[in-house]
Amino acid sequence: MASAPTALIVDDEAPMRDQLRARLRDVWPELQIVGEASNGLDAVAMTGEHQPDIVFLDIRMPGQNGIDAARVLYHRTRIVFVTAYDQYAIEAFEQGAMDYLLKPVTADRLQLTRKRLEARLQKAPEDIGAQLSELTRLLKAKDSGTEKKPSYLKWIQAQVGTSLRMISTKEILFFQADEKYTRVQTAGAELLIRKTLKELCDELDPDEFWRIHRSTLVRVDAIAEVSRDARGRQMLSVKGYPDALEVSRGHSHLFQQM
Repeated sequence: MASAPTALIVDDEAPMRDQLRARLRDVWPELQIVGEASNGLDAVAMTGEHQPDIVFLDIRMPGQNGIDAARVLYHRTRIVFVTAYDQYAIEAFEQGAMDYLLKPVTADRLQLTRKRLEARLQKAPEDIGAQLSELTRLLKAKDSGTEKKPSYLKWIQAQVGTSLRMISTKEILFFQADEKYTRVQTAGAELLIRKTLKELCDELDPDEFWRIHRSTLVRVDAIAEVSRDARGRQMLSVKGYPDALEVSRGHSHLFQQM
């Protein structure tokens, strides 16, 4: 019988390490976490000590970052980057041998990573040197500001009678799907627009608006608190709006401390 696979978790933020460890326990209970590190130097040292099959490696860390650590480690183990930088991560990783997870890590995406890793564990670690070089290039471009930044929607047009009203996204508390329309809720008004929630998800800044339900998109800085009701559901209170909004189970990872 083959021994259980082993892994090391590397992230400079303890809550992120805790979240990933909990997700792995649910999705891959056989996986043994042999250690945790908060920077690249410790990751290299602990990999030498424990010889893990897999290293879950954050990119942005003080001291030696995840990419530099990966250059040392990839001949000895399988690297999975855990990153919040999806714009360049997808470009650098999509066609290559190493995998990535976007923060916050979801169970569905981690299940896919598990399947990929189980296949890769049957083979020797791949050469990902070229991918690491491309990732370094993209990271430097991002830091220097030469990377093309996405243009997000800043204004919403809503028909009010025979007039067209322009609403700043900063005024909007949340969007909610409403049959053929999408409801736009501000502190003082409720309007309907013909854009779908999917279109809005693609056009709005993901740091400004979070999808908390398949039918609801909420502005992050309008969130007052999240609590649980008598049925155990996460319910979100929005500043300037009296009713609570439900957070679906598929989006509960956004509020991991609950």
